[in-house]
Amino acid sequence: MEDILNLRYALDTFYFLVMGALVMWMAAGFAMLEAGLVRAKNTAEILTKNVALFAIACIMYMLMGYNIMYPADGSGVIPAFDFSFMFGGDHDPAEVLAQDPASWYDGTYYSGMADFFFQVVFVATAMSIVSGAVAERMKLWSFLLFAVVMTGFIYPMQGYWKWGGGFLDADFGFQDFAGSGVVHLCGATAALAGVLLLGPRKGKYGPHGEIHPIPGANLPLATLGTFILWLGWFGFNGGSELVVSNVAEANAVAAVFVNTNMAAAGGAVAAMVVARLLFGKTDLTMLLNGALAGLVAITAEPLNPTPLLATIVGMVGGILVVFSIVTLDKLKIDDPVGAISVHGVVGIWGLMAVLLSNSDATFKGQLVGTLTIFGWTLVMSLITWGIIKAIMGLRVSEEEEFEGVDLAECGLEAYPEFTGAKGSGL
Repeated sequence: MEDILNLRYALDTFYFLVMGALVMWMAAGFAMLEAGLVRAKNTAEILTKNVALFAIACIMYMLMGYNIMYPADGSGVIPAFDFSFMFGGDHDPAEVLAQDPASWYDGTYYSGMADFFFQVVFVATAMSIVSGAVAERMKLWSFLLFAVVMTGFIYPMQGYWKWGGGFLDADFGFQDFAGSGVVHLCGATAALAGVLLLGPRKGKYGPHGEIHPIPGANLPLATLGTFILWLGWFGFNGGSELVVSNVAEANAVAAVFVNTNMAAAGGAVAAMVVARLLFGKTDLTMLLNGALAGLVAITAEPLNPTPLLATIVGMVGGILVVFSIVTLDKLKIDDPVGAISVHGVVGIWGLMAVLLSNSDATFKGQLVGTLTIFGWTLVMSLITWGIIKAIMGLRVSEEEEFEGVDLAECGLEAYPEFTGAKGSGL
């Protein structure tokens, strides 16, 4: 019996690590998607941001974020801050198995280090959402400084309120299986705050309200990024089941995979059709964002829906994202990759769609959770972005923006043979 329990412990830990590795692969997806949707003269800088933010997220979550989000105790609003993890603490050591093997039959024991690895790639995902929305005009080091605060404090606090045993979970029964709110809405709200203080790109909007499209430089790369994200999402949602070592949990993980895939398919098709009806053309960027919207929509509850309902949830997300991108442009909120729409607007839909299939969810609980995550992240992000703006500024100069932030911030170009010595991108 002890050998069987040890095997299950090892299997669940391995499963957790593999799912975390899939989520880590989403960092490559965000990098490729964003690199494809910005202009050539801004490619090297967006890639630099994506690698750097992942590294910063890992360090800050180790130093403080993980122990804020998953403390040993707390009031439900304020966690009991404990920074022991950075010294090698393991919240779920293997000795638990020997101390109380009978209690392990519920399948809840796995390595705490594996849990940290799985959680740290989630916080990096939230920060990646911010990267694309503020692209092409933000100072690199202003962005990286915000990443320190976002991954070390802003994200972990609201994560504690739901996943760490805080008041959203304990008092309101807020349901968010894999993070339509905790990860995606949080990241999109931080992005919105940055965009509001940063302003639009030069030339994006005319003096009389006209909107000038600024196409991305490499749509094949954006398409590759979308497929990478689609693949990584199986780890994102599938890993959130936490265990796989018994029949019921294995079946649950399979259902999560199927529903995740069907929602993405529904979102892609719906966005493609809506774009065709609105614009008379089949817009590839809307198709890509539709697939991602479907994935975001199902993330809050990928287990309980039937595959048909999951497809419908994704389709609604795909429809919403098209209208949201158009509306934000009319409001002169410049988001080069559509991140605020995909992860924010559709993230809210995903949280409310939980009510369609999860009997434990309530409208009040979902509404309170949504407003709490949005309100906390918006206020704290505005404060953080505002302080950074006052200290070192947020935006590159107009000349640097014209020449491209690749040269201004990185001193090199991603496509030097094509963009020219000045990085004009013309």
